[in-house]
Amino acid sequence: MTDEPAVGLVDLFGGPGGWDVAAQRLGLAVMGIELDHSACETRRAAGLGTLEGDVRDYGPADFPSATDLIGSPPCQPYSIGGKGAGRRALDSVLHFASLLAARRDIRSGLATLDDERTGLVLEPLRWILAALDIGRPYRTVMLEQVPTVLPVWDAMAQILRTEGYTVVTGRLHAEEHGVPQTRARAVLVGRLRDEAELPVPTHRRYSRSTAQDGGDLTLLPWVSMAQALGWGMTHRPALTVAVGTAAGGPDPSCVGGSGSRATLYGERDEGRWIADTRLVSADSLPAYRGGRKDMIRVSVADAAALQTFPLDHPFQGTRTKQYEQIGNAMPPLLAEAVIRRAMAPELARSGAQAA
Repeated sequence: MTDEPAVGLVDLFGGPGGWDVAAQRLGLAVMGIELDHSACETRRAAGLGTLEGDVRDYGPADFPSATDLIGSPPCQPYSIGGKGAGRRALDSVLHFASLLAARRDIRSGLATLDDERTGLVLEPLRWILAALDIGRPYRTVMLEQVPTVLPVWDAMAQILRTEGYTVVTGRLHAEEHGVPQTRARAVLVGRLRDEAELPVPTHRRYSRSTAQDGGDLTLLPWVSMAQALGWGMTHRPALTVAVGTAAGGPDPSCVGGSGSRATLYGERDEGRWIADTRLVSADSLPAYRGGRKDMIRVSVADAAALQTFPLDHPFQGTRTKQYEQIGNAMPPLLAEAVIRRAMAPELARSGAQAA
């Protein structure tokens, strides 16, 4: 590539910019690679560095100033709400990872998988190894996916340790970092020189059996959906929830989960659920009847708020594409927690707060 802008981080599968919004808040320059046109239009409207294209067509040599790597491969093949192509091919994916570590070309093998998106989970590893081989290794690697991908992250961690990285993997619970939902994510953080660390919780874990103001008093209360959207219950706060769709990934267009639905409908039917219409659009509130009794519809803006995007983040494309972008994104608040801890030395040197 020529005339490359200043790039500190490369974000593979950048989506609408969940990681990138967080990076920019911390004063970091980031370039996101994204194939979906609507997501690219969102990124451009938000002023985020964007390369519209397939990550498989690029590599570290195309971004010579990049020092750190982010990756959130497509979750659909691995999501418990999807068709399961990635879960069924997990052994094959782990085998291909070992071949990649041996610097073998695995493209023909990946082409045999039922869903071509399945093999994209290994693209970050390809980039990391290629950067090592050209003598410009990434100092920090941050990867995120649905929890079923954790075995892949663990296998990659073993490979990266042999290449000189310190690596940690684990499940992060979104509500423990101030995100108003119970989404869990599998995260890998690697550091080339310093010790790799995952962020520590700042908020309490959600529990049906523990009141919002109960539990570990050294942590902040989890943030409810009602608080995030300006909705209210006169009796008690709403639950944080996460759901999935047949296409894979969380669907922010509805509030799901049988326990959550029962609570919400029960509160509504007893007259304890009230809406602050000054803060929430009217079409966000009705509970759909008929064949979709399991849904409480929220607007695009409400869905974005539940993912902790800025209120003015300019999602582009059709309404369906906007929901898709939001549902597939890394919540910016969770991304910020990961970056702050993973890149604490760099943020300290730059004067950014790295708590």
